Amino acid sequence: MLINELSKRTGVSIHTLRYYENYGLFKGASDEKVKTNNYKHYDESLVEKIELIKEAKEIGFTLSEIRNLLDSWYSKKLPIERKVEILSIKIGEIDAKIRQLKQVRKYLVDGIKDVQRGDC
Repeated sequence: MLINELSKRTGVSIHTLRYYENYGLFKGASDEKVKTNNYKHYDESLVEKIELIKEAKEIGFTLSEIRNLLDSWYSKKLPIERKVEILSIKIGEIDAKIRQLKQVRKYLVDGIKDVQRGDC
């Protein structure tokens, strides 16, 4: 399939798909016999891989982390214990961000109170 169909099937923009490809998350194949265009063709299995990338981004993995994990995770080279460890680490990072955001929220609420009292 061409990139426009891949975009429609995954809900990811063509621009983003090209960025992911340039970043090394996947590769399309060019037809060496065709010299008039640069069209790349994408395998059907890539739809599932794009879905995995989307899900990984939604739960907080960076593209760098996804690139490092994708092939071994997708090819089932990572043992279950390592997968659990990776996800547990990410949960810890998210918990730390939640604590940080709660602190920022408290500062803002306190700031509103200070403004309302005329202290600022």
